[in-house]
Amino acid sequence: MVLAVASAAGFGMRRRQGRFRSLGEAAVLPSAAPDAVLTAADLGAPLGARGTLVQFSSEVCAYCGPTRELLAEVARDRDGLAFVEIDATERFDLTRRLRVFSTPTVLVLAADGSIAGRASGRPRKSDVLAAVGTVLGEVAGEGDSEAAGE
Repeated sequence: MVLAVASAAGFGMRRRQGRFRSLGEAAVLPSAAPDAVLTAADLGAPLGARGTLVQFSSEVCAYCGPTRELLAEVARDRDGLAFVEIDATERFDLTRRLRVFSTPTVLVLAADGSIAGRASGRPRKSDVLAAVGTVLGEVAGEGDSEAAGE
Protein backbone atom coordinates (compact mmCIF):
# COMPACT_ATOMS: atom_id res chain seq x y z
CA MET A 1 0.00 0.00 0.00
CA VAL A 2 2.78 2.45 0.94
CA LEU A 3 4.59 1.63 -2.29
CA ALA A 4 1.47 2.37 -4.33
CA VAL A 5 0.94 5.73 -2.61
CA ALA A 6 4.61 6.67 -3.01
CA SER A 7 4.55 5.69 -6.68
CA ALA A 8 1.41 7.72 -7.34
CA ALA A 9 2.94 10.75 -5.62
CA GLY A 10 6.14 10.33 -7.62
CA PHE A 11 4.27 10.13 -10.93
CA GLY A 12 2.25 13.21 -10.00
CA MET A 13 5.36 15.20 -9.13
CA ARG A 14 7.13 14.08 -12.30
CA ARG A 15 4.19 15.20 -14.44
CA ARG A 16 4.51 18.71 -13.01
CA GLN A 17 8.31 18.94 -13.49
CA GLY A 18 9.24 21.74 -15.89
CA ARG A 19 5.67 23.03 -16.20
CA PHE A 20 5.10 26.70 -15.58
CA ARG A 21 2.53 27.72 -13.01
CA SER A 22 1.17 31.23 -12.70
CA LEU A 23 0.90 33.08 -9.39
CA GLY A 24 -2.79 32.30 -9.31
CA GLU A 25 -2.09 28.60 -8.77
CA ALA A 26 -1.88 27.22 -5.24
CA ALA A 27 1.61 25.70 -5.54
CA VAL A 28 3.22 29.07 -6.12
CA LEU A 29 3.94 32.03 -3.88
CA PRO A 30 0.86 33.88 -2.68
CA SER A 31 0.29 36.94 -4.85
CA ALA A 32 0.19 39.22 -1.79
CA ALA A 33 3.63 38.07 -0.57
CA PRO A 34 6.38 40.69 -0.64
CA ASP A 35 8.51 38.05 -2.38
CA ALA A 36 6.31 38.27 -5.48
CA VAL A 37 8.44 41.17 -6.87
CA LEU A 38 12.19 41.02 -7.52
CA THR A 39 14.47 43.98 -8.14
CA ALA A 40 17.78 44.34 -9.95
CA ALA A 41 19.41 44.46 -6.50
CA ASP A 42 17.82 41.10 -5.61
CA LEU A 43 19.09 39.53 -8.82
CA GLY A 44 22.47 41.23 -8.98
CA ALA A 45 21.71 42.15 -12.61
CA PRO A 46 19.39 44.55 -14.41
CA LEU A 47 15.84 43.54 -15.22
CA GLY A 48 14.84 43.33 -18.87
CA ALA A 49 12.81 46.24 -20.23
CA ARG A 50 9.92 43.88 -21.08
CA GLY A 51 10.64 40.84 -18.92
CA THR A 52 13.29 38.68 -17.29
CA LEU A 53 13.98 34.94 -17.16
CA VAL A 54 15.64 33.88 -13.90
CA GLN A 55 17.22 30.46 -13.44
CA PHE A 56 18.34 29.06 -10.09
CA SER A 57 21.16 26.57 -10.72
CA SER A 58 23.72 24.50 -8.85
CA GLU A 59 26.94 22.71 -9.81
CA VAL A 60 25.44 19.25 -9.30
CA CYS A 61 22.36 19.93 -11.44
CA ALA A 62 22.12 17.71 -14.52
CA TYR A 63 19.46 19.82 -16.26
CA CYS A 64 20.86 23.28 -15.46
CA GLY A 65 23.17 23.44 -18.50
CA PRO A 66 20.50 22.61 -21.10
CA THR A 67 18.02 24.90 -19.32
CA ARG A 68 20.58 27.74 -19.33
CA GLU A 69 21.10 27.31 -23.08
CA LEU A 70 17.35 27.29 -23.75
CA LEU A 71 16.63 30.38 -21.65
CA ALA A 72 19.59 32.30 -23.09
CA GLU A 73 18.38 31.50 -26.62
CA VAL A 74 14.83 32.63 -25.87
CA ALA A 75 16.10 35.87 -24.28
CA ARG A 76 18.43 36.53 -27.25
CA ASP A 77 15.54 36.15 -29.69
CA ARG A 78 13.27 38.70 -27.97
CA ASP A 79 13.88 42.41 -27.58
CA GLY A 80 13.74 43.62 -24.00
CA LEU A 81 13.92 40.14 -22.45
CA ALA A 82 16.85 39.51 -20.10
CA PHE A 83 18.22 36.25 -18.72
CA VAL A 84 19.80 36.00 -15.25
CA GLU A 85 21.29 32.84 -13.75
CA ILE A 86 21.67 32.61 -9.98
CA ASP A 87 23.78 30.03 -8.17
CA ALA A 88 21.35 28.71 -5.57
CA THR A 89 24.20 27.69 -3.24
CA GLU A 90 25.54 31.25 -3.16
CA ARG A 91 22.17 32.94 -2.66
CA PHE A 92 20.54 31.07 0.23
CA ASP A 93 18.75 34.28 1.22
CA LEU A 94 16.94 34.40 -2.11
CA THR A 95 16.33 30.65 -2.40
CA ARG A 96 14.73 30.61 1.06
CA ARG A 97 12.69 33.73 0.38
CA LEU A 98 11.37 32.33 -2.90
CA ARG A 99 11.07 28.74 -1.66
CA VAL A 100 13.39 27.29 -4.29
CA PHE A 101 13.73 23.63 -3.33
CA SER A 102 15.28 22.17 -6.49
CA THR A 103 17.38 23.17 -9.45
CA PRO A 104 16.76 24.23 -12.05
CA THR A 105 13.95 26.50 -10.94
CA VAL A 106 12.92 29.08 -13.52
CA LEU A 107 11.02 32.29 -12.85
CA VAL A 108 9.43 34.45 -15.52
CA LEU A 109 9.30 38.07 -14.40
CA ALA A 110 7.22 40.86 -15.88
CA ALA A 111 8.90 44.21 -16.64
CA ASP A 112 8.21 45.43 -13.09
CA GLY A 113 9.89 42.36 -11.55
CA SER A 114 6.67 40.66 -10.51
CA ILE A 115 6.77 36.87 -10.79
CA ALA A 116 4.40 35.85 -13.58
CA GLY A 117 5.36 32.18 -13.79
CA ARG A 118 7.50 29.52 -12.18
CA ALA A 119 8.72 26.05 -13.11
CA SER A 120 10.87 23.50 -11.31
CA GLY A 121 12.80 20.95 -13.33
CA ARG A 122 13.80 21.05 -16.98
CA PRO A 123 11.20 23.09 -18.90
CA ARG A 124 10.16 22.36 -22.47
CA LYS A 125 10.80 25.08 -25.04
CA SER A 126 7.11 25.37 -25.85
CA ASP A 127 6.32 25.96 -22.17
CA VAL A 128 9.02 28.64 -21.88
CA LEU A 129 7.75 30.36 -25.03
CA ALA A 130 4.17 30.30 -23.75
CA ALA A 131 5.16 31.78 -20.37
CA VAL A 132 7.33 34.45 -22.01
CA GLY A 133 4.60 35.19 -24.54
CA THR A 134 2.17 35.89 -21.72
CA VAL A 135 4.56 38.40 -20.14
CA LEU A 136 5.49 40.05 -23.43
CA GLY A 137 1.91 40.15 -24.68
CA GLU A 138 2.65 37.93 -27.67
CA VAL A 139 -0.12 36.00 -29.34
CA ALA A 140 0.42 32.22 -29.34
CA GLY A 141 2.69 31.26 -32.21
CA GLU A 142 3.70 34.88 -32.90
CA GLY A 143 7.16 34.84 -31.29
CA ASP A 144 8.74 31.61 -32.52
CA SER A 145 7.75 29.37 -35.38
CA GLU A 146 9.81 26.50 -33.88
CA ALA A 147 7.55 26.22 -30.82
CA ALA A 148 4.97 24.15 -32.63
CA GLY A 149 7.55 21.79 -34.07
CA GLU A 150 9.28 20.94 -30.81
